[in-house]
Amino acid sequence: MDNNHGGHPNLNKITLGGLIVTLGIIYGDIGTSPLYVMKAIVGEKPISADIILGGMSLVFWTLTLQTTIKYVIFTLRADNKGEGGIFSLYTLIKKAKVKWLIFPAIIGGCCILGEGIITPPISVASAVEGLRMVPSLKNIPTIPIIIAIITLLFLIQQFGTKFIGKFFGPVMLVWFVTLGLLGLSQLVTNFTVLKALNPYYGFSLLANHPGSFGLLGAVFLCTTGAEALYSDMGHCGRKNIRISWIFVKTMLVLNYFGQSAWLIAKNGEKLDGNNPFYAIMPSWFLPFGIGIATIATVVASQALISGSFTLINEAMRLNFWPKVKIKYPTELKGQMYIPSINWLLYVGCIFVVLFFRESTEMEAAYGLTIILGMLMSSRLLAFFMKLKKYPKVFIYIFIAVYLVVELAFLGANLEKFPNGGYITLLIALFLAFVMAVWYMSKLIRSSYTEYVKVDKYKNVLAGLSNDLTIPKYATHLVYMTNSSQPDEIESKIIYSILQKRPKRADIYWFVHVNVLDEPNKMEYHVREFVHEDVIRIDFNLGFKVAPKINLMFRKVVQDMVKNGEVDITSRYESLSRNNVIGDFKFIIIEKFLSYDNDLPWHERIIMDLYFVLKKISLSEGRAFGLDSSSVKIEKFPLVIQPHREMNLKRVE
Repeated sequence: MDNNHGGHPNLNKITLGGLIVTLGIIYGDIGTSPLYVMKAIVGEKPISADIILGGMSLVFWTLTLQTTIKYVIFTLRADNKGEGGIFSLYTLIKKAKVKWLIFPAIIGGCCILGEGIITPPISVASAVEGLRMVPSLKNIPTIPIIIAIITLLFLIQQFGTKFIGKFFGPVMLVWFVTLGLLGLSQLVTNFTVLKALNPYYGFSLLANHPGSFGLLGAVFLCTTGAEALYSDMGHCGRKNIRISWIFVKTMLVLNYFGQSAWLIAKNGEKLDGNNPFYAIMPSWFLPFGIGIATIATVVASQALISGSFTLINEAMRLNFWPKVKIKYPTELKGQMYIPSINWLLYVGCIFVVLFFRESTEMEAAYGLTIILGMLMSSRLLAFFMKLKKYPKVFIYIFIAVYLVVELAFLGANLEKFPNGGYITLLIALFLAFVMAVWYMSKLIRSSYTEYVKVDKYKNVLAGLSNDLTIPKYATHLVYMTNSSQPDEIESKIIYSILQKRPKRADIYWFVHVNVLDEPNKMEYHVREFVHEDVIRIDFNLGFKVAPKINLMFRKVVQDMVKNGEVDITSRYESLSRNNVIGDFKFIIIEKFLSYDNDLPWHERIIMDLYFVLKKISLSEGRAFGLDSSSVKIEKFPLVIQPHREMNLKRVE
């Protein structure tokens, strides 16, 4: 049923190095879940053997149904030229022209971003709080340590992670081996916990223990990093993820079973602040275990932050997010740094730490936005299966199973809403609001923008180019156009050239950037309307490619000169004799909302919000990577639905 026709060649490449790198990039979040899952299941109540067996059964089958079957087996098949993630999935199915699909894509993407606010705090806090298990450090204040680690983590983002990234894989390998060995050391004392492999114990817990439905909120924490399996497919490859997951799941399950065996031995007792994850460690190993756990949570947080940068970059290219500054601190593929998002996440993480203070309180708020994101991805995945003509019976079974499973998790996580779940939900809703405003404003602007045929004006432009009575504005005049039709440009461009102030140039260039549904493609097409007078270039760039138009345009011109298609030597006689290259001037037309409008009230609100966001976002020139010294911004009023003609009469 794999309908991707083989996908990208790197998807199915398996190497030992690739497997180890996958451990560092993919499994940080889900791999650090043993720090808090069993502790959250027990809570503050006395330990009950029935609840532990039932909870362990639910953990095992959640990892199997949700992570293994949904994500590792099925979702990884939906690759977009080797790339994964909810926006990649959306680009695969948006060709169907089903308008409502935009909503699960935006909501799902924002929920994943919201996860980046609470995952670093809960992971780092759970690790650092292990210090309290050391008798001499029982009363140590952990909040300053947690804040210091998170601050350092966000500070180093601007330098890139090329160096420390080499250690992510080996660190997580040590971490997972440690998980497995610790779990096995307790499992051998009580093999009866293996009964939890039978799903009966999970169903029995939910059916026979009052209030046990709420435990699903704690159980769900074991699969919170499943979305990363799909989001980072482009970095690691499908087969590397699938093979490494066998090892990772084995180590996770061993650790969960080990914690369960220890807990059952304490039947009737309370945890009293102890964490079963650290309790199963020998006392001599505890300091090393805390150190390894802390490093592992840093790796997990780093991977999630990098994933947030990638997600925002894709959102910008798909016109879901305002254009913001992106830096490329290293030459490592896919490595980027977005300052605004970095510090937005940092402020959110510090707020979470100071608001909840303890990892136990964070557990009470964690998971609501994640399950919403998973529900959205399931809806998109079902539509993808429909497009790929999967058997209808299979699609219906898939929808039914995951509707029941994920709605059950949603219901359980909704109980977390008053305990702090509203915070991450509000963050996700705010992000979704920004994306919706930005996207809808683009639709409004596009629907009212007037375009003209270049052929209608090509002779006028050619005549202007050779009209020596008009002072030359630039040797090469380059306009950025939003028109996706190769024979059209905005009427405002013609107005700028001919009427605002006649701009004579030797060659007029019209440049358009077309964002493709594929992630990494880079190609261009040249159309010549008038030889060496009017030329259009269309760049076809994947949604993960940074539009460095300054460099790309230069490369195109060099290729055209090399092929003898254009002469860029200055046409001033004195300069031409010395083969001096003419100057290039880029013109970007920016619009402001005119008062002379009669918009419907809801469109007026959207456009007002759009221009507020535009003021704090990156300028068009910087977003296109243009050199500011060669760029001129021209502002035009955006007149939408002007008032009817006024009945104004002249009198003598």
